[in-house]
Amino acid sequence: MDTLPNCPECGSAYTYEDRGMLICPECGHEWTVGESVEETGLVVKDSNGNVLEDGDTVTVIKDLKVKGASGAIKQGTKVKGIRLVESSDGHNIDCKVDGFGPMKLKSEFVKKA
Repeated sequence: MDTLPNCPECGSAYTYEDRGMLICPECGHEWTVGESVEETGLVVKDSNGNVLEDGDTVTVIKDLKVKGASGAIKQGTKVKGIRLVESSDGHNIDCKVDGFGPMKLKSEFVKKA
């Protein structure tokens, strides 16, 4: 009997095969037998459609209001060393903005520098 791989989403060992697809009964994730985890990874694109990666430097393309701050992040501000994250609220970049501190940004408001 062949051993099936664990689910790439939740790590469950209870995967099963159905019509050429592997299925996880715990989280409902489906993938093909030859598909790797890298192919299903997080892909984040900037406002111009360029693919962003961890550690990239980006430039803010419009003034962004910041809740609880007296000012805004100005257009043209460079942000170094971004980290990509998955988020349900659309903020998919974790970074540290000079003068503001730790921040979450949406990729649609930045371009790759």
